[in-house]
Amino acid sequence: MQQPQTQLTKPDSGIARRSFLRTTATAAFAGVAANFGTRRLAAQGGPGTIMAYIGAYTDRGKGIHMFTVDQNDGTLTPTKVLTGLPNPSSLYFHPSRKYLYAGNEISNFQGGRDGSVTAIGVDPANGELKILNVISSGGRGPAHVSVDPTGKYVFAANYGSGSVGVLSIRDDGSLDKVTDSQQISGPLGRNPAQDAPPGSFAISGHDAPHAHMAQMDPFGRFLLVSDLGTDRIYIYKLDYGSGVLTPNATPFVQATNGAGPRHFAFHASGRYLFSLNEEASTLDVMRWDPGAGEATIQQTISTLPKGYEGTNYTSEIAATSDGRFVYCANRLHDSIALFSVDPVNGSTKLVDIVWTRGSYPRNFAIDPSGNFMYVLHSRSDNVTSFKVDRASGTLTFTGKFTGVGNPSEIRFLRL
Repeated sequence: MQQPQTQLTKPDSGIARRSFLRTTATAAFAGVAANFGTRRLAAQGGPGTIMAYIGAYTDRGKGIHMFTVDQNDGTLTPTKVLTGLPNPSSLYFHPSRKYLYAGNEISNFQGGRDGSVTAIGVDPANGELKILNVISSGGRGPAHVSVDPTGKYVFAANYGSGSVGVLSIRDDGSLDKVTDSQQISGPLGRNPAQDAPPGSFAISGHDAPHAHMAQMDPFGRFLLVSDLGTDRIYIYKLDYGSGVLTPNATPFVQATNGAGPRHFAFHASGRYLFSLNEEASTLDVMRWDPGAGEATIQQTISTLPKGYEGTNYTSEIAATSDGRFVYCANRLHDSIALFSVDPVNGSTKLVDIVWTRGSYPRNFAIDPSGNFMYVLHSRSDNVTSFKVDRASGTLTFTGKFTGVGNPSEIRFLRL
């Protein structure tokens, strides 16, 4: 097991983890293969130029940075930057691939207290971007956005207000209005987390509910919303006609005290759900009932090497399209943890841990060819690339670095 050769850096006491980041994430699958980061890592075959779009916080980044991907060695070549978006922390393609949506992690949209979501048109000939419009995210500080499999709604996980907003999409890809906003409430978890490594000072957001991700299950039946503050993944039913959410009969699945669910990913079969806990640095492996919309935790595993002590924050998670592997990113430990998955029962095992060659990996994704993984580092302001061995899942550093100020999320599109 490769162990990262990094030095741990502790934030100044009293500074919240997120604000510290700024100053120094069936038919249902068919339309969203370009949305790699928090869904399945899927390879798209066929010829064509591959474009990479990297959102970047605008304290040091410029907006959405565009690159072409060299399919032979993984090199990212910059082309253009779409400016005019404040803190595009999350990107997600429409199922048609004609539109891209960016969650702007702010809390002052149009002089109010909401965040915003920007609708962007994508030129199919060259991948260039054009802003269509921008509306409220239905809450403060959206940290994640996604689109339902039919392409009718955008979901915004509003970290700042601890709520999820539903935004309707017009036929031309622009955004219409907020059709619903659900406020999360519940008992808050402890600091530090019950299952955190010894000596951990990973204290993120247990002061209030903080929705970190909102995305539908693979079959488009239920919306799942991970909330860091209450240590729960909330489950809603969506009325496709009105765009209104209703809590499911089993309204949530509870992680351990203080664990801090951040992002999740489904197994290729749709039968298992993997949830990454930010403050406990653990991976919850769950059995998913697609009919009832119920998740049952069957295994909890550390994302860190045995014997690790100190502070770590996990960030991104993704499962491969063949159902064999799950990847998780560690911040401060600055690594990618590789897990193997038993396709019969979902049993998951830590296989390897690879140093990311940068500081504070916030996000990662594998390109559509399935050959290269790109890791975004929010503190060292760069992207590193790794060659992926599809048979074993192992990662080998290519030696390539790409500079981007405070990068937040990467998405790919094959033209």
